[in-house]
Amino acid sequence: MSRIGRMPIPVPGGVEIKREGDLVTVKGPKGELKRTLNPEIEMVIEEGAVTMKRPSDERDHRALHGLNRSLLANMVKGVTDGFTKTLEIQGVGYRATLKGKDIELALGYSHTITVIPEEGIEFEVPQATSIIVKGIDAEKVGETAAKIRKFRGPEPYKGKGIRYQGEYVRRKAGKAAK
Repeated sequence: MSRIGRMPIPVPGGVEIKREGDLVTVKGPKGELKRTLNPEIEMVIEEGAVTMKRPSDERDHRALHGLNRSLLANMVKGVTDGFTKTLEIQGVGYRATLKGKDIELALGYSHTITVIPEEGIEFEVPQATSIIVKGIDAEKVGETAAKIRKFRGPEPYKGKGIRYQGEYVRRKAGKAAK
């Protein structure tokens, strides 16, 4: 039995979960999320919690059991608390500025890079060297942060570039270390 799939998902007050076929809708104080989950995995809505049950011990059902539970748990967490990813910018002259809802990045190229947020994503720039990506969909928040990081990933010699907060970048010695 999947350890993650067995765990019940606590549903806080103000969160409403509906399932129609394979479409699951979760409404909460921060918004509404919809996602298609596998219809073979049964969703049991009890008072204050939701549990996922699989019909058999087939390989496909075992694989989808924990996945569907995690996706639903992320939806519930997203509509109640939301998700954030913090990016740090390191390097001389590298900076980010907020222009309306978009962010403009100066990353050592001959031009600035403008990042337009998807629907449901917000940017915050508390300092010129940090970017906070916020949203209710965990997948979109992570994907947007990864796209921003990809513009100038951290390089191993000087450590310049965009990295996740707390990310360790292994440094190399370079030519002078002979």
